[in-house]
Amino acid sequence: MTRGSQARRDAIVELATTSGLASVEELAATFGVTASTIRRDLQALESAGQLARTFGGAMAMAAHPEASLRQRTGEEFEAKRAIAAWAAAQIGPGEAVLLDSGSTTGALAHELRRARDLTVATTGLTALQELANAENVHVECLGGTLRHLSQGFVGPLAEAALTRMTFDRAFLGADGVTAEDGICEASLQQTRLKELMAQRAKRVYVLVHAAKLGRRPFHAWAALPDRCMLVTDAKAGEADIAPFRARGVEVVVVGADGVAEQRGA
Repeated sequence: MTRGSQARRDAIVELATTSGLASVEELAATFGVTASTIRRDLQALESAGQLARTFGGAMAMAAHPEASLRQRTGEEFEAKRAIAAWAAAQIGPGEAVLLDSGSTTGALAHELRRARDLTVATTGLTALQELANAENVHVECLGGTLRHLSQGFVGPLAEAALTRMTFDRAFLGADGVTAEDGICEASLQQTRLKELMAQRAKRVYVLVHAAKLGRRPFHAWAALPDRCMLVTDAKAGEADIAPFRARGVEVVVVGADGVAEQRGA
């Protein structure tokens, strides 16, 4: 095998790991080779245990492809803090809000520690820890089965708890989000819970930093809720945002100061 072939195969593994499912046609166009060459590459990578073949393409193989919450907390910290500051400013006195698990919603909980006359329900341990000493915030934990990697509760108990409450606003996180398929997560339990969370709130916000736009690392999906607002940071380019706006999704781009930037629709 030539050095060029090895470099291409290394790059294929990297693409499959960071972008999720990769098709033969997409890979052939990316590397400027024939589909048959790509199929030989995929066969060799599958034999080496680096990829799993799928219909028309391949997906990455890893023992733990999902990053832990601890690993994700430090990623894009400033972007998450800016998004959280903007989100907190949308919440009014006396409201009931629902926070998903995750690092960005955890940053939002941090912003809400000094709030008054506020009810916060959450599926996330990070949000609970942030609000544990916030005596003026009424906190509800939905409970359920703890996912250790994401530090969030899922399952039938969490779903049943949701049926007892409604909310003014729900703030959802995501491992990736695309205009075509919606919110991407590592498990179907997570995506099912997000669907239910969205149904229980008047306003729904999907909080994701720019690196997650267009990303599809896993194969569990929840459609973007009707009339939801996608909130991202200033690193998002117009090419990242355009597919969402084309499908009627309202997109808010937040600057480093936590203030929404004015961009063309």
